[in-house]
Amino acid sequence: MADTPSTSKKLAAEFLGTFVLVFGGCGTAVLATTNSEVGVGWLGVAFAFGLTVLTMAYAVGHISGGHFNPAVTLGAAACGRFAWKDTPTYIITQVVAGVSAGAVLLVIANGLDGFSAVDSGFASNGYGDRSPMGYDLLACLVIEVLLTAVFLWVILGATDTRAPKGLAPLAIGLSLTLIHLISIPVTNTSVNPARSIGVGLFAGSDAIAQLWLFILAPVVGGLVAGFSYAFLLGEEAGTVGLPEAMET
Repeated sequence: MADTPSTSKKLAAEFLGTFVLVFGGCGTAVLATTNSEVGVGWLGVAFAFGLTVLTMAYAVGHISGGHFNPAVTLGAAACGRFAWKDTPTYIITQVVAGVSAGAVLLVIANGLDGFSAVDSGFASNGYGDRSPMGYDLLACLVIEVLLTAVFLWVILGATDTRAPKGLAPLAIGLSLTLIHLISIPVTNTSVNPARSIGVGLFAGSDAIAQLWLFILAPVVGGLVAGFSYAFLLGEEAGTVGLPEAMET
């Protein structure tokens, strides 16, 4: 077997990982929270997103780096961990995977009589009257930028050569769970444009009109973390990508 995966294999891994992330996390929100007696609630959704990232990072992270998120790809490039020339294909693949997951989820959800993606919100993100608890635009902008930056700092730190080997996916998955526990009431948690676009396109015109925030804020947060990581925490010992960080 070749030591370095081909570009097609890397993109296939990114597609699969992003698809499972969006389908697993948003699918839990759409399919498993509607029944108040047996639904998993916000806590279950938070764990669903964390578990999907953790499991897919272990499953395919050694092939593609396990980004599954345009903000992660841009943050990794800003930090010097990923080639800028490869960012467009990764981002396009992630968005296509997110939309594909949203489309499959819609087919399944429509199997229940009376389901409406527009009326239910379809796990889309929002601010103002589309925020789960009614938070305004500024609050939603700040929390999405901040938590995306936190997510990238965790990723970059967990894949630093000074970090314990083989545990990066665990730290990344748990951090995403924490991020959802904090921000589901505020924005329904994005920190990932592919996740937001993937379901937002099927949730009606109001959801689509607010997508700009959940593209802009994660991108800004990812770039802030990527450009600031070395300054804040140093990289004297060198850095690696997720494939190398998982080596024991």
